[in-house]
Order: sequence, then C-alpha cells, then structure tokens
Amino acid sequence: MLRSALSFLGMLALVFSLRFFVAEPFAIPSPSMYPTLIEGDYLYVSKFNYGYSRYNLHLFGLIREIFPNAPKLFEGRIFAKEPKRGDVAVFLGEHDLVRYVKRVIGLPGEKIEFKKGVIYINDKPLPLERIEDYRGRTVLSTSKTPQYIETLPNGYKHKILRDDPNGNLPSDNMGPYYVPEGRYFMVGDNRNHSGDSRYDSPVGYVPFENFLGPAQFIFFSIDSSFWDIWRIWEWPEIIRLKRFFTLIV
Repeated sequence: MLRSALSFLGMLALVFSLRFFVAEPFAIPSPSMYPTLIEGDYLYVSKFNYGYSRYNLHLFGLIREIFPNAPKLFEGRIFAKEPKRGDVAVFLGEHDLVRYVKRVIGLPGEKIEFKKGVIYINDKPLPLERIEDYRGRTVLSTSKTPQYIETLPNGYKHKILRDDPNGNLPSDNMGPYYVPEGRYFMVGDNRNHSGDSRYDSPVGYVPFENFLGPAQFIFFSIDSSFWDIWRIWEWPEIIRLKRFFTLIV
C-alpha cells in the first residue's frame, strides 16, 4: 500500500516537473498562423530553449495570471538564450497576459516595414515565391487563398497567406516600426488575419521575458468546427491524423 502511494506521488512529481520545467501544451485558438498552424492543433511548447522567466515557470505564471498585481518574484530570464528569427513562439501579451503564438520576424534594434504585402527589414525586402493556393476544410478557407514562401535574412523559409496578391489591403502597408532593445517583432503567417506587433494593442513589441518558449511539434489535431462526438462515422475525417507529431517550421 505504501509502495503504491509512493509510486503515485513519484509519478505526480514527475508530471509536475515536466510541466514546470520542460514542456507545456498549447491549443491553437485562432486562424492567425495559417497555414503553419490551424485551429484545433495542439502543440508542445519547449520551456527551456529561451531560459526561464517568471512567466514560463508555470506556477509563477499562474500566480501572475490570478493576481496581476502580485509582486514580481524575479526579473529577466535564467539561462537566457535569445529567440531566433523565424521561430514560432508562444508568449504573453505585455498588457493582458494572454497567450499568443506568432513568428519572430524582427529583432531588437531593427526597422520593420510592410509595403504591398512585403516585409522590409532594415529597408531590405524579404523574397516571396508564389506557390499553389491554400485551401482547407476550415472556417476561413472555403475559398482559395494566395500562398507564398517567404525567405528571412538568415535563409529560413516558411509559408504565409495573403488575401490580396497586389498587397493593397491596409494590413499590407504599415510602418515603419523601430523595435526597441530587449523586444521582438512578432507577426502571424496569415498576414491579413493576425493581431500582432503591427498593432500597439494587445501584442505590440514583445519583451524577451514574456516568451514562454518555441512551439516544437503538433501532437494532436482535430477539426473542432465540425465536431460532434456522437457522429462516430465522422471521426476519421475530423481527426487530422496527418498532422500528428509534425514539426513546426
């Protein structure tokens, strides 16, 4: 009896330690990261890649969420390692402490500007390659959406969506922005449907200590907009098996 109880407590301690120090699950709630991440994706956030702050140590972050005016337990990050350009990262908004997921585009001290749907970093445009249109069985994808491969200055390539190939929408022409030291410019891959660092609220420029960690891989995915647990015959269609355990790039 005692041995079973100790084994159970040991298992709880292990689970808690993993959640506290190693990884935390996160569910995609919005379409702002199409086509990389879609609603109904569940992913793991690695907590040690950027080091630890009072936000990504789960207990401290929970205290701050429940008691926003509670004293800060410590400043900055322990074992700090800066995010890389192109990382898909989960972070807390500076003002609302809500979790967001976006891509790291601008680094501290850089100038960022949007012209005709093209991002300029320090006055140099990011190359875009038009590929096949994006279409999926989701709320925003009942019609085809122009899709591109964007190449960042470090050679990192990823897919983005833009509603207007000519880049004439207001969200395609914004800036310039000057990223303050110690902060990062975060942008959603679904460029015309993302509240990100282009807007002062709620995201704005993201402080380094607000990062929870990079998104590593999708461990589960379900098309929740069509979910009906009793319609068993639809499960094979709404559970996105092909997205299970896929790396996030």
